[in-house]
Amino acid sequence: MVKTKDLRSMSLDELEAKLLEKKKEQFNLRVQQSTGQLQNTAVLRSVRREVAKINTLIAERKKNS
Repeated sequence: MVKTKDLRSMSLDELEAKLLEKKKEQFNLRVQQSTGQLQNTAVLRSVRREVAKINTLIAERKKNS
């Protein structure tokens, strides 16, 4: 789980790269879940929340600049 403090120290480009990485991870987890390979389903929730945190920070940065 990524801490908000660590995300706030990243630049906008780094945040967008991290968002892309997390969305790919989320897709892979959804595929694993649909095929019955995913053991720990709580990972889906944490990745979804990380995506939301990153989206929120990107929106804040764009609004303030």
